[in-house]
Amino acid sequence: MIEGYCIEAGALCQAPADKASVWLSIAPDAHEQWLLQHQLGLSAQVLESSLDPDEVARIEIKPDHLFLIWKRPESFDGRVFNVSSFGVVLSEQRLVVISASNALLARLDQGSKLASPLDVLMALLAESVHHYLGHLRVVKQVARELQQHFTRTLDSQHLMQLYSLSESLVYYVNAIHSNGAVLGLLRSHGRRHGFGPDQLEALDDLIIENQQSHQQARIHAQVFANLIEARGNLANNSMNLALRNLTLINVVFLPLNLIASIGGMSEFSMMTAGLPWWLAFPALMAAMALLGGGMAIALRRMA
Repeated sequence: MIEGYCIEAGALCQAPADKASVWLSIAPDAHEQWLLQHQLGLSAQVLESSLDPDEVARIEIKPDHLFLIWKRPESFDGRVFNVSSFGVVLSEQRLVVISASNALLARLDQGSKLASPLDVLMALLAESVHHYLGHLRVVKQVARELQQHFTRTLDSQHLMQLYSLSESLVYYVNAIHSNGAVLGLLRSHGRRHGFGPDQLEALDDLIIENQQSHQQARIHAQVFANLIEARGNLANNSMNLALRNLTLINVVFLPLNLIASIGGMSEFSMMTAGLPWWLAFPALMAAMALLGGGMAIALRRMA
């Protein structure tokens, strides 16, 4: 799908191809890719990189345009936070946005005043940075909920959620870090090529917000890593406690089994021939109980 937009009264409005200054291409098919290459002059490498969801964020500055790959967060599906990529080709008169999914321009802040394709790009990057911050707030809430489950045994569902979120945060940290490098290079390019003061100020704000989201993502990633480590330590501690109790029971009952074995032989009856059985055997059981209790107390004190 290819859509054309023009900027009127500080907002984007759909426009025919001859009047469009902003182009949005969502998952273009073979015919649409041919149109992008021949009508807008995009190379096959640009299209391929823009449609690759695993492409690394970067910026390429050419004499007449710049091309950047930006990592953005996908909508939260209730289990994991995913990231994908989209490509942007910016020239003085035209902005082309290429993505494999989602209508990116529909999410732009309608309160922002747009005057040029560069303003549209700035608004697009700002929306992505704010989207990261919103997702990180959700991650913080999920982390608190999972911490509450540590007071009782975590089931498999919560454990899988813990591992999935930890993996998602690793990708978030990498994506936000690479986006920060793109913003830094774009800021340097803007200084040399006459970006307006408002646009440079907006870039500075974006760099600060991106750094904040990167720091938050790193903190949350460390929190989830600590949660996973704590869960493993709790499991090991519970296992060690169970083995300790079983060992204690074994140590107590081993000598008792020996005495009971001896007591079950005919030699015990011979040794207690002068006593009636209803006194000899209760005395043996009492002695075993006293011996077992004494050993248990001694072992607990030693532990």
